[in-house]
Amino acid sequence: MRMIVRDARLYAGDGEVAPGRADVLVEDGRIARVVPYEEPPPGTDGDAGTGPGTDALAEARTDARTRVVDAHGALLAPPFVEPHIHLDTALTAGEPRWNASGTLWEGIACWSERKETLTREDVVDRATEVLRWQAAQGVLHVRTHCDVTDGRLLALDALAEVRDRVRDVIGLQIVAFPQEGIRSFPDGERLMTEAVRRGADVVGAIPHFEDTREDGVESLRFAFALAEREGLRVDAHCDEIDDEQSRFVEVLATLALRSGLRGRATASHTTAMGSYNGAYSYKLQRILARSGISLVCNPFANLGLQGRFDAYPRRRGLTQVKEMLAAGVNVAFGHDDVMDPWNPLGTGSPLQTALTGVYAAQLTGTDEIATAFAMVTDRAARVLGLGEEYGIAEGRPANFVLLPAGSPFDAVRRQVRPRYVVARGRVVAETPYQATRLDWPGEEGEMIDFVRRRDAAAWQRL
Repeated sequence: MRMIVRDARLYAGDGEVAPGRADVLVEDGRIARVVPYEEPPPGTDGDAGTGPGTDALAEARTDARTRVVDAHGALLAPPFVEPHIHLDTALTAGEPRWNASGTLWEGIACWSERKETLTREDVVDRATEVLRWQAAQGVLHVRTHCDVTDGRLLALDALAEVRDRVRDVIGLQIVAFPQEGIRSFPDGERLMTEAVRRGADVVGAIPHFEDTREDGVESLRFAFALAEREGLRVDAHCDEIDDEQSRFVEVLATLALRSGLRGRATASHTTAMGSYNGAYSYKLQRILARSGISLVCNPFANLGLQGRFDAYPRRRGLTQVKEMLAAGVNVAFGHDDVMDPWNPLGTGSPLQTALTGVYAAQLTGTDEIATAFAMVTDRAARVLGLGEEYGIAEGRPANFVLLPAGSPFDAVRRQVRPRYVVARGRVVAETPYQATRLDWPGEEGEMIDFVRRRDAAAWQRL
């Protein structure tokens, strides 16, 4: 199948939009041509392209199989990327009981009880349902953590099956995540090793949950040694606690810098960083910037779980998003939990994650809001190591979303749904342009979508 997307604004990365507009030709699942768009000559039917590369586009238009989409200046962006979710626990909120205290620790206790009742069908069905939600919203790359502190490794095997089932639409990475520890859980090291043998893509850890600081450090050493030996990445739940003395992120960063995993390691959550003093924070910025690690902030879970033991003033419980961005550290936003013991809500929406992150991390400058869009697209793609397989460029996979928005800022502000979601050159999801009919004095039947009327009128034709 061939496809042409005409008259699109192209996302250039890190919150920026490329100048001008472009036509994009898709062939055989890849982006074949990207050429400047020029207005059709007067008197034509509007379907005659001009400019460099027109011959290839004209030939494609004569093919009856070619699908032509007129973007009318809408934003064409690479797909959203989910860098941190738990598909094995998703949709289990209230099973076997609700997390009454709302704390991380009771959530873990609830999950430990629910974990005993897992079946293959249960995990496959719940994970697949959430992935369907995500694909409909333009998420085509997902990294899920999977609890492997279960002697059966049932959830891991089930998610590996799901990974194979959805591979034509979603690229799924599985993290071997030791929810109850590596050193402090019986047979934890063997289970981690076995999880990698069975097909886990990434090695996890949870050093702040281990019994002692020494156990936490040793768990990270084990994780890095395992990942380096198997050629894998590391993504550790790190310092997800309000304790200002929890400082495992410096250990993780140093191991990344001194091993062969520089640029291949991620510290997720790091909420204790919100309690660090200024002097230590300044030192830490240098360590993290040198190490090449990424940070993943999960604003839904972090805001909901952290600060539960505080009187007022109550801490936000987030990592230092603004400061680490300014220091040159790659930071991404993740959804984390969807209707599970740690978060009873959630739809998997990346733009909702970005919007929540904007307010939680006080990223309210216009450039910062655009950066929040990058934190669920190209910055998140760096976490997963997608490299040259991600982005709008000739020769790359034709994975993208067409958003009825003029810019990343606009997409975050208005929380738009993708008009089209394209995976490997195939449209896998379509959402009609959504607007509300408003009878306004003197303007009966106006369609309103919190956007300038000129753009709304064009995007309604999509």
